Order: sequence, then C-alpha cells, then structure tokens
Amino acid sequence: MSYNRGMTQITLALPSALPPAPLAPDLIRTLQAPALATLLSRHSNLQVTSFDSEQRVWPHEAWLSSALGLDAQQGVVLALAAMHGSGLAAEASQGRWFMVQPAHVQLARTHMLLTDPRQLRLKEEEARALFDSARPCFEEMGATLLYARPDLWFVRADAWTGLNTASPDAAIDQNLSDWLPQGESARSCRKLQNEIQMQWHEHPANQAREQRGQRVVNSVWIWGGADAAAAPARKAAQPLALATSGAAVWLEALAAPALRSATAAQLIGDPAPAAVLLDELIAPAVAGDWADWLSRMQRIEEEWCVPLLAALKEGRISGVSLLLNNRNATLRADSTRMAQYKFWRKPSLNALLDHA
Repeated sequence: MSYNRGMTQITLALPSALPPAPLAPDLIRTLQAPALATLLSRHSNLQVTSFDSEQRVWPHEAWLSSALGLDAQQGVVLALAAMHGSGLAAEASQGRWFMVQPAHVQLARTHMLLTDPRQLRLKEEEARALFDSARPCFEEMGATLLYARPDLWFVRADAWTGLNTASPDAAIDQNLSDWLPQGESARSCRKLQNEIQMQWHEHPANQAREQRGQRVVNSVWIWGGADAAAAPARKAAQPLALATSGAAVWLEALAAPALRSATAAQLIGDPAPAAVLLDELIAPAVAGDWADWLSRMQRIEEEWCVPLLAALKEGRISGVSLLLNNRNATLRADSTRMAQYKFWRKPSLNALLDHA
C-alpha cells in the first residue's frame, strides 16, 4: 500500500466514550484525563451529530465504512473487506457474503437478548467442532460456510438478496426481536438459525463449556452482507490506514497485520494518515460496569491521548481528530498545533455532556 508522504493526521475513534446523560456528570468528575480534556477544548472544529439507529449499526461502524472507502451502491461491504483481511480474497471475488459470529442468546423475562460476542472467548478446538457441526445446515440450503477464526466465519448465500441485518454491537442489550434479519430472505435466515440452535443444544463443546461455568454457544449472528459485484473497486491507496488494539475480531481483520496491536508511537512515527479504533469501552458500557469503563478510559488517556497531544504540540503530527460516540450520537473534535495556542480555553471534559 502506498501513501502520500507528509505529516501524520491521526483519527482516534472511541465507541461508547460518550456516557449516558444521567451518569455523565459524575463520571466526568471522576475521570482524570487532562490530555483528552485539552484535545476536546482546544479544537479547530467541534460538532455533535445525531445518529439514526435505523441503519442497524453503531455510528463508528457507519463512519468506518466510509473512511476506508468501503461504500458501495447497495450498502457497505464490511464482510468482503473482512474476508480480504482474513486471507480469503479469492473467495470474496464472487457471490454474496455475510459474516457469521458464534453467539449466545439468552431468554429474559419478556424477550431474548444477544450477549456480547466478545465474552465467549472461544477456543480453537471448540470453535472448529461447532463449525463442523453447523456446516451441513448451511450446505442443505445451498450456502457455503468458511472458517476464518474461532469467532469469525463467513457464509456465501447468493439467494439472500435484500436481507437487512444488524451488527452485533447494535443488537446487544436490546430486545432481539427488533434486530433480527429483515427482508424477503429473513425467513430462510431465521430457519437456519433455529436449525443450528437445535444442532448445538447438547453439543459436547457446549457441555464442556457448561462444566467450566462458561456461556454456551447456542446461536449464530449473521450480518454485514455484501455482493462482490456491488463492491467498489479497491484503491491502490486507502483514504486511511486502520489500526486497532484489542478490537473485535471482525474489526481486527480490517487492519493490516502490523497495525492490529498498534501503539501511539507506531502511528506517530509513520507519515501515513491513520485511524485507530479502540472498541474496548463498549463491553463495560453495555454491562453498566462504569468502574471498568473509567479504568479503560484512564488507560486510553495514558496510552493514546497523552502521546498524541505531545506529538501534536511538538509538530510531529499535523492533527488529531477525536470521534467519541454512543448508540445515538457522535462527538467530533479536530485539533491542530495552532489550536493548542488557544490558551484561553481551559481544558475541560464538559464536551462529553453536549450530546445529552
């Protein structure tokens, strides 16, 4: 991949960094993040954008598709991009593909809930066993199932045209009936899910997980479908190089291998424009574990905000853009070296209240 040479512009995307309005004042008072406060306060541009949940993704997922040049006439093509990043580029050149993630669905008092797939922590051997058990169910309906990683598979289902799916993060902690696949092929997809649930009900891998006190894998989440024929031409130089750190497996697949456990120093030293996406705040935010959320925010402050602010002030990078979101809104703050001379703006985290 080639890049325009020059000083680095870095975008730091932090899903779930905007706390719920009722809790935001207390969380902001507790959080000690002077570098983040400075970047939010001494900006050249600050805006809050509401987000329509009808898109069935989170704001950062919609933004990522555009930032990486993955927009297509019939929607985003995250599944195809993830296949390229998983060594399946040849297979992704034809057909209609979806991501498949092993999942745990639990029954609440009045509805079903999708558990955060990050919590499953599937081992290679149990994932392979579940994959081999589920594959005949896909093949019976004329679909091809491919294994990439323990918690990321792909299915080619050319007949599923018009299938409107939701990302796992959009669906977790929500009434699942509102987020199941929709459209003319939805019945076929749900039938497949039901067959897999029955296939896995007493699977030895799940019995072993139960004995270890782990959640069973009792379903699959199918999403991100895209037709190879509708995909945009892959560019010689992407608009941004994506970096991740501890990200969901499908996000990690979108990043180059060298950038899948990236550090601030690594990006600051490279003149390529880059976006780093840290999705580690989603899990504690969904679970309502705000002590853990604060701890992770503190680590992001120390490992990312502090070195990025220092590099910006020293002129080693040209700009920093922060993208902080929750399910319904995105806060964007752009800062430059010149913006850091706005000394009359006292560093503050109050911008995190603006989405309320």
